[in-house]
Amino acid sequence: MKIAILVNVMNSGAVGATTYRLAADCVNRGHEVWITSPGNFTYDPSDKILARGRAVPDGKYTSTDAFLLALHGEKAREKWIALDELDLLLLRNNPSTQTPWAQDAGIEFSRLAMRRGVIVLNDPSGLAKAMNKLYLQTFPECVRPRTLVTRDVAKIEEFMNDLGTIIVKPLQGSGGKGVFILKAENAPNLEQIVDSIRRDGYVIAQEYLQAAAEGDTRLFVMNGSPLRHKGKYAAFRRVQGGDDIRSNIHAGGRLRRAEIDDTMLRVAEVVRPRLVEDGMFMVGLDIVGDKLMEINVFSPGGFGSAEMFEKVNFTEAVIDAMDRKVRYMRDYRRNFSNVEMATL
Repeated sequence: MKIAILVNVMNSGAVGATTYRLAADCVNRGHEVWITSPGNFTYDPSDKILARGRAVPDGKYTSTDAFLLALHGEKAREKWIALDELDLLLLRNNPSTQTPWAQDAGIEFSRLAMRRGVIVLNDPSGLAKAMNKLYLQTFPECVRPRTLVTRDVAKIEEFMNDLGTIIVKPLQGSGGKGVFILKAENAPNLEQIVDSIRRDGYVIAQEYLQAAAEGDTRLFVMNGSPLRHKGKYAAFRRVQGGDDIRSNIHAGGRLRRAEIDDTMLRVAEVVRPRLVEDGMFMVGLDIVGDKLMEINVFSPGGFGSAEMFEKVNFTEAVIDAMDRKVRYMRDYRRNFSNVEMATL
């Protein structure tokens, strides 16, 4: 396979990131892999779509830090590649941390590549629907917490008084930034908190789930179904660190092994039709009790955490799935739509 992977910043040194685990294992299996970023596209006068990409020297990479060292080293190759000639373009950038033009660039240029027969994962039109947390509201009520989306302080106060305890956070954002817990009997700073969040847009207020005190479980879903390899689910659990309500690892959360039960599998089954319809090849479901707190469709991370507990290399299953898609497209002369191929 000839693959390009879109990341936020081509010079990133995120050792251990799921993206670079995938890239390293693809190279180890003999695939050609190029890393690029949203500021490196060109649509040239000859009607070609190009991307400035970087690739590591041929070889075997036993760790992501070795891969990144080679990617940023003097022997790395860097050149303009024609997206039309790719087998697959993997979108692993996170728009919530990018400027608006960069958010759109990845989606728009990948749409152009898709129309030339390149497989794009996740499907760019599906990703465009999921640019903020309102995407969660398109899933059935039975698997999501009660939610209010507004910029109005009075409506948030009414919602809080109705439920007693709520979580407020920005509509756009990731990593647990700007997340607060508010209680009706003690919320003197409500207006200041809401003001701090709505400076950047809308505010999400959600019911506080008591099960959140025990943390959340990230369950990876591939091709619309929970990712399972060698009898193990790709998943891990995060628990809160101290009094911090956020279970995100960089916010002080701690990792634990996940026990995947029928309730979590039921949540995954309920969301499956929407994921398939939107061409979501790989997502991360953040589950608390029987509710879906967030759905991560842009660059879901944590394969390393899942592998640490399950002793299984889940990237093997992901690369196998991508390889099958490329073979299908070749066998059928690229007569499948991208959204169909994304979850086939």
